[in-house]
Amino acid sequence: MANNEMQSYFDKNKGSKVLGFGLLALSLLLFFSIFSYIIYFRTDQSLAIGGWSEIKKIEYYQTQNWINKIGLFFGYFFVDSLYGLFSFLVPYFLFIISINYIFQKRIFSILKNLGNILLTLFFGCSFASLFQINLLKFINIPLGGALGNYVAGKEGLLYSNIGFIGILVLLSIMLWLVLTLLYDFNIQKFSFSNFTKKSNNTTDAFIAENKKTEEEEPKKHYDTLFEMDNIEIATIPSAETSKDQPTIQFDIVEEEEEIGEQENPKIEIVAPSIELDFDFEEHEIIEEEKPEEPLPFELIEIAPEKEVSNADELIQERFENLPPYDPRKELSMYQFPSIDLMETHGNGKAIVDKDQLEQNKNQIIKTLNDFNITITSIRATVGPTVTLYEITPSAGVRISKIKNLEDDIALALAALGIRIIAPIPGKGTIGIEVPNIHKQIVSMKSVIQSEKFQSSTMELPLALGKNISNEVFVADLAKMPHLLMAGATGKGKSVGINSILISLLYKKHPSELKFVLVDPKKVELSIYSTIEKHYLAKLPNEEDAIITDVRKVVNTLNSLCIEMDDRYDLLKKAQVRNLKEYNEKFVARKLNPLNGHKFLPYFVLIIDEFADLIMTAGKEVELPIARLAQLARAVGIHLIVATQRPSVNVITGLIKANFPARISFAVSSAIDSKTILDTKGAEQLIGQGDMLLSLGSELIRLQCAFIDTPEVDRIGKFINKQQGFGGAYDLPEYYGEDEAPQMSFEKKDLDELFVDAAREIVLSQMGSISLIQRKLSLGHNRAGRIIDQLEAFGVVGPNKGSKPREVYFKSLDELERHLETLR
Repeated sequence: MANNEMQSYFDKNKGSKVLGFGLLALSLLLFFSIFSYIIYFRTDQSLAIGGWSEIKKIEYYQTQNWINKIGLFFGYFFVDSLYGLFSFLVPYFLFIISINYIFQKRIFSILKNLGNILLTLFFGCSFASLFQINLLKFINIPLGGALGNYVAGKEGLLYSNIGFIGILVLLSIMLWLVLTLLYDFNIQKFSFSNFTKKSNNTTDAFIAENKKTEEEEPKKHYDTLFEMDNIEIATIPSAETSKDQPTIQFDIVEEEEEIGEQENPKIEIVAPSIELDFDFEEHEIIEEEKPEEPLPFELIEIAPEKEVSNADELIQERFENLPPYDPRKELSMYQFPSIDLMETHGNGKAIVDKDQLEQNKNQIIKTLNDFNITITSIRATVGPTVTLYEITPSAGVRISKIKNLEDDIALALAALGIRIIAPIPGKGTIGIEVPNIHKQIVSMKSVIQSEKFQSSTMELPLALGKNISNEVFVADLAKMPHLLMAGATGKGKSVGINSILISLLYKKHPSELKFVLVDPKKVELSIYSTIEKHYLAKLPNEEDAIITDVRKVVNTLNSLCIEMDDRYDLLKKAQVRNLKEYNEKFVARKLNPLNGHKFLPYFVLIIDEFADLIMTAGKEVELPIARLAQLARAVGIHLIVATQRPSVNVITGLIKANFPARISFAVSSAIDSKTILDTKGAEQLIGQGDMLLSLGSELIRLQCAFIDTPEVDRIGKFINKQQGFGGAYDLPEYYGEDEAPQMSFEKKDLDELFVDAAREIVLSQMGSISLIQRKLSLGHNRAGRIIDQLEAFGVVGPNKGSKPREVYFKSLDELERHLETLR
């Protein structure tokens, strides 16, 4: 019978328990999905932007969410699309429902919790979004989600109409009204007067409890400190004390008497106790120490100021106590492009045709035997484009004999582009590179997501492609430090430039890197105009950030020279040798901005067609390029110069001497190969991204990573949609001799340091922009405007190129008389 009742009970409640455990599991899954999404928000958010249709396309290892794709979807749905950090209330509510179903009791009130959660979601999300867009901009996670942004965000219902203060007041009043109507909230409950207005019943209970304690512990001294809260106070004069001395009188029954039900002893209190005189019968009188009343203000011990020799040292000492400077703070919510913006070209695996390898091996051995050359071993390494056959010649065989058989081996293999490496550096073998019949496309996506690139700690990592061993090759532009590129039309030079740019976009924050793009052809680099507010630099007042006009190219190159000189001045004042040390010192607050110091981003100048500039501008371009190549490395300015025609009149000796790192795609002749690489070999390349990289004495054959134009366009648009700077980075102003602006002298437009600059120039008798910069700690642009105003006012003469301007006044008295005309 008992078994039947138990079975009936379980049958009756089985459905509710199953539902309860199901809701419990769902609540835990949602909790971990939301929690892990918030932890890995920076990397996972870009994967989920397209919703489930995009999430289901990603590979399982690409998301770091603990619940994988489903967790990524729920995290994005609740955090981004709904409630922000308050999304945790959803699994909390499901947990409450599950507990009620599992235990078949009303452990928690579902309706009450639902009402509380709905109100918390509305007000919490609204306040969170309001404060995030105004005060908490450095937090990347959307604190209030889409709900908060809709109510109180910048693009919401109210922000554009009543602003931050208006929304804050409105939400605060609404919250107070809801608390008052629904929860009987009364601010008077928090008044301190309530603590002195309780009934005498509390006092009676206190005395009764005290008597009970005395009965249970008869031998205990009356040295207990009694709480005197909630007791009415009456002022009664006493004969034994002065009028100002308060006294407390107790009538208490002796310990030996039985305490029955009797009236509570009468207590008379003169005033709030400062000193307590207890008067007990047959008991020791214990005098309480007078407690110290708290002061109405807090005493703070102020350490004596450390003596410093001057005010500058005091400012610098206080400046160094600040937290480290964060160069990314201004664009703290910037998200790096997602790998999913790129496409996968090819299968990423080298195709090995064993029959073809065996055939080529036998043909190489036969050809060498025909010329009486024997070898001891041969092995093959299959790369994406070519296969390297390493042979070990027998003793006594001259390497030059094998090297001269390049054309004969190519004829025997019926292959185009045979290249012999005799010997292979670092090995006792000779290499014969033979093009593959089935060539592999190296996708830029596979190179970017490789562990070698992702874990790279290089300053300016370039993911160039894969080497002959099918390994990802990453080089550091900061150590090259400049790169010269050449290649015939259609052989992969433009794709190589794109791979370099994309590599840097995936690694460097906009505050850490700026590009100066020169495109005489006007079509190759124009696609990067979308990242102008994030990564590009240009001359002030120029409309286009991509430089196409030859005259503007000359001005830009000279402007970069000015930037280089300014940076060297800063490095000299900071007593460091290169940009990396300077920025580390600035981040550590060891360089004061008041002295002209600032965080310096890297500059990468890219010229897509150098031959056109040389033909039209000649020395005007060659000289600043050579000067930058010689000196700019230490201050973080790096050059990438590309050309279709690597002839000696384009790549001159002055240029080549300062470009130790060079890349050559397929060229038309061995002469061009020697011009760009100082050796033959580039004429044997097979095109389609096949290239040779020269790093000093090392020559490496690589297959350049391929990225198509639509991929570059998607990446640019992704960056463009995010918050950027006000515009492109302004380079120092520079005007050619025939482009100097017409100077007009207006008193209202004078710089506030105009008079100080005039005095410094007259004292030193040297009129130059660098003097004003050094003496007044100004930037180049502002110092240039001041020197133009001084010229218009008649203090200094016109520009004389590299020589200082003439100063027209020989003493301060003459200058002061001239300055009186301004008053």
